[in-house]
This record gives sequence, C-alpha cells and structure tokens, in this order.
Amino acid sequence: MRITTNQILRNYKSNLATSLTNLDSARVKVMTGRKFTATAEDPASALRASVLERKYARNEDYLSLVKDVQSFQDSQEDAAMQINTIAKRLSKQYGLEALNGTNGSLDIRETYADAWRGSQESILLSLNASYEGKYVFAGSDGQKAPFKLGKDENNKQALFYRNVDVTTGYLYNDDGTIVKTGAEERLKKLAEDSVFVDLGFGLNINDDFTIDSSSAFNTSLPGIKMVGYGKFDANADGIEDPKNMILLMGQIADELEKPDFDSERYSELVGKFDEGRNDVLEVVTTLGTQTEFLTTTKDRLETNEISLSTQIDNVVNVDMAEAIMNFSWAQYAYNASLKVGNNILTPSFIDFMR
Repeated sequence: MRITTNQILRNYKSNLATSLTNLDSARVKVMTGRKFTATAEDPASALRASVLERKYARNEDYLSLVKDVQSFQDSQEDAAMQINTIAKRLSKQYGLEALNGTNGSLDIRETYADAWRGSQESILLSLNASYEGKYVFAGSDGQKAPFKLGKDENNKQALFYRNVDVTTGYLYNDDGTIVKTGAEERLKKLAEDSVFVDLGFGLNINDDFTIDSSSAFNTSLPGIKMVGYGKFDANADGIEDPKNMILLMGQIADELEKPDFDSERYSELVGKFDEGRNDVLEVVTTLGTQTEFLTTTKDRLETNEISLSTQIDNVVNVDMAEAIMNFSWAQYAYNASLKVGNNILTPSFIDFMR
C-alpha cells in the first residue's frame, strides 16, 4: 500500500486538531469547574441538571416561605402569650382581691376597676399587633387594624372586629349604615377565616375550588376566635352577657364601680372571663404545636437542600483533581504532537537522487 506525503500531512493535521480540541476542552473544564458548558456536549446530564436545578429553586422558595411564616407566627404567639399573662393576672390576682373583705370599700374597688380598664386597653393593643405592616390577628385582611372599641346603635360599649360587632354580628359600614341580616353566619365566617400557604406538601384544590386544608398551612388566626364572640345564654335574671373577654372586662370594671356592689354578679362575670382565658390558653397551645410543625418542616427542607445540592454537584461539577490531571495529560499529548510534526517529513527516495 502506497502512503503519500499528502496523506501523512492530512492525518497529522487532523490528529493535531483533535489533540488541540481535547486540550481546549480540558482547559475549559478546569476553568469553569463544569463537566459541560453546552447541552449538546451531554444532553442526558444537561436534562437531569435542569430538573434538579428547578427542584432546588422550588425548595429554596419553600424554605424562604417557611422562615417568613415562622416569624409571622412568632409574632402571633408573643401577642397571645401577652394576652394570656394579662388575663391570668386579672383573674387570679385582681379578681380575687376585689372580693376580699378588707378591700370592700368603693375607693379600693375603683382602683381595681381602673386596673381592669387599663388591662382592657393593653389586651386590645396586643390584638392589634402587627408584623412587617401586617396585623397578625386580622385574618385575611391584614392591612387594617382589626379591633376597635366603640359604641353600638344603642350607645353601649361594643367591640368591633373588621367593622363587625363581635356580640351581635351586625356590620357597621363606614357610611353609617348597619347590616343586620346574616349576623350569626357573618361572625362564624370571620372566626373561620383562613389564609393558606403552600409549604411543599402538594397543594390540592377541591371540586368546589376550595383549598384542601391538609395540603397547605393555615397562617390565619382571627382575633375573635381567641377572645370570643357572640353571647352567653341568658342567666337567671335574663341577662345575656357578651361572650368576649374585652367586653367582659369593661362590665367587670362597671360592676366594681357601683356603690351597691353585687359580689355574686361580679363572681359570675369573672367566671365567664375565666372561660375566655381558657380559650386563649388553648390558642397558645395550638400555636406551640404549629411552631414545632414549622420547625420540622424547615429541617426537612434544609435536608432536601443539601441532598439536591449534592446531586447537582455530581451531575454538573467536575472533580477538580481529576480535571487538572486530564488537562495535564492533554497538554502533554498536544506538546508531543507538535514534536512529532518536526519529524513528519522523513527522508524519501527523491532525497537520494542526483
């Protein structure tokens, strides 16, 4: 078989180009730290990397959201604890001391009445607590302070939650009109108001286009669910007391200021106030359970973050020690190719002709 000089030169140039390409590829991998820089270089790995990176980004979003929800719920829990502490002091200390025979004078009772009214304002401030401009006990309408004390249509003290009287359920519009229809349903709806967030549990939508509560986390805690709404059943005298701690505190203060102090009526009101305090304590316990759940969720997402990061590293990034070794070998091969080029034109028969 006859091998011509042109064939040798063509093969040499082709092999030299391949050697240079390998050297450049090895150099790029060392400089970028990646196994590939274009999808065409490794389509399968590029597709897997794309899937993993989307999962990683989604996991990061969930993790960031969990941290925000934790901070928001911490604000809820702090405010609820403040309310519980104030209510406990009123019930166990002031409530009993006002009944003590040595403190039975009107002047002393008025002092305790002032304490009840001051605590009423303190609890109201806690109910209007906010976190980053959002009111934590306002349900789905966190842009406006949810609670305010005022007067109802009969000029009696009333507590309003998002413009709704928590005792009657009447809606007081800003234009002065009062909507009385559907009062009971309105209060129930406000108390069950929900704000769901997706924390990566597979958000599901029911057939009626509502969110499946088991597939999302509810960040809403309506204030009236904690301090009560509606009325107690009528007592022996036919009186229907409000089933709300704030209003009961006002009534207790009024009872203490009466010259003809009725200890039985006072004890009845304090007892109903205690029932409300138990509801607050139940809310605090529920918040503690939810906090533990969020902590567990955060730990799970952080574990997923490490796992996905490791998988991405295995698919995308090179082993730097191996990459440097491959680069050194490619450079050695290229240098050897250049040296071979010096000897590629060997002496031929023509060189010996005269």
